[in-house]
Amino acid sequence: MTFTQRIAALHLDLPLLLVICIACLFGLGVLYSASGQSVSVVGHQSARLGLGLVAMVFVAQIPPRWLRIIAPWGLLGGVALILAVVWLGEASMGARRWLDLGVFRFQPSEIVKLMVPLALASFLHTRVLPPRWLDIVLCVFVIGVPAAVVAIEPDLGSAVLIVASGACVLFFAGIRWRLIMTVVGLVAAAAPIIWFFFLHGYQQERILTFLNPSSEPLDAGYHILQSKIAIGSGGLFGQGWLDGSQARLSFLPEAQTDFIFAVYAEETGFFGVAGLLLIYACIVGRGLVIALGNPETFERLAAASISVVFFLYAFINIAMVSGILPVVGVPLPLISYGGTSLVALLTSFGVLMSIQTHRELLSQ
Repeated sequence: MTFTQRIAALHLDLPLLLVICIACLFGLGVLYSASGQSVSVVGHQSARLGLGLVAMVFVAQIPPRWLRIIAPWGLLGGVALILAVVWLGEASMGARRWLDLGVFRFQPSEIVKLMVPLALASFLHTRVLPPRWLDIVLCVFVIGVPAAVVAIEPDLGSAVLIVASGACVLFFAGIRWRLIMTVVGLVAAAAPIIWFFFLHGYQQERILTFLNPSSEPLDAGYHILQSKIAIGSGGLFGQGWLDGSQARLSFLPEAQTDFIFAVYAEETGFFGVAGLLLIYACIVGRGLVIALGNPETFERLAAASISVVFFLYAFINIAMVSGILPVVGVPLPLISYGGTSLVALLTSFGVLMSIQTHRELLSQ
């Protein structure tokens, strides 16, 4: 049996697997530099990466029709875990986002980010498309409840991504542009209410800092100003691996997690950033090819939304680190230090591989 046949027998999509492995190895190298050459940090992340790859291979074995049945129950379980976080979760930096199980801790919101698009795709699989008004209202309810609970933690970044993942499913299901623009207009009109009654003080401060980061250069604006300095000092070719002065001299906060892109840009420059964006584009492109090549509603909607949400992960992180968007605490996918988001992302790639490989199996 050839290598390609062995990969196919494991229900793994070889093009997607290759580019994911490249991205993950890339991430470990960047993390080694961002952590001050800490072998311990890279070792922990490698263990999480191994767990995520096992989850990806496991999910890839599950036929899509089973995923369609499991998804709504998975969403209910995820929402229950988030409610448990609100009441029993471990508090850190003013928020309750983690469940501590003794051996390890994890963020249930990452499970919900994956389950919301799958549950919506499962629901719409049995409906006429484009969805009718009643179906849209039910979908908004499915999106809104977990997003609202996550926002209470508070975790605005995860809540935004949950809404975005659900909106992607509705978009690919064919809802009309007139409805989309109406919703955008309503959200814009409700902005003052959201600002005064729903946003926490630190969230308002992040938005004000985004509009004018120089107003408090040693306080609220410190993160983004140091990040911009790091990105700008990278130039065309960067300062070289392990030679980024902003991270090495501890000027850049959160260098291992949310702001790791600034470390990478400083050390590799424009051409290094272009290489990373190319890797991300290959992952998103392969996911969209899998979606477009599948005639079944659940498979098409799930694959398309997973691909677009991955793009949003990367876009939001790079945009906030570059000062284009407010800081909302979204990690750089497959690169930032962190366990739950990495495992959840790799699990979502397992769904993509299941959709692709089981379709190929049926077509033979």
